Amino acid sequence: MLYSWADIVAAISGVPLTGITGIEYGDSQDVVNKYGAGRHPVGRAKGRITPTAKIILYQEEVEAIQAQSPNGRIQDLAPFDITVTYLPDSGIIKTDKIRNVQFSGNSRKWKEGDTGQEVELELVPSHIEWAK
Repeated sequence: MLYSWADIVAAISGVPLTGITGIEYGDSQDVVNKYGAGRHPVGRAKGRITPTAKIILYQEEVEAIQAQSPNGRIQDLAPFDITVTYLPDSGIIKTDKIRNVQFSGNSRKWKEGDTGQEVELELVPSHIEWAK
């Protein structure tokens, strides 16, 4: 089973995003070798898990989200979840959950000849629940 962009539905707090053109998320964990007798590791230890995420939305979608903020700053929205659901033709649905997300910035970048604005927004999640 292979996925395509058309198989993905991303939603913020259960509301599907129609003006999304990209999403990227992942996590990494500190893993270190532990040494004892001899020259080689005798085991490993795992440390903190660091999640990362970013989303690319049309400006109109960003403005609709921004309108939910009491002061107009997207960074001041309360934490929310983003779900990314994979709906392939095979019918086996998988959903990843990006938890307790907040926006860390907001910007626009225009240049001559642009016919639309895609806004890349860095996200700060608490953790990611990967589909099983």
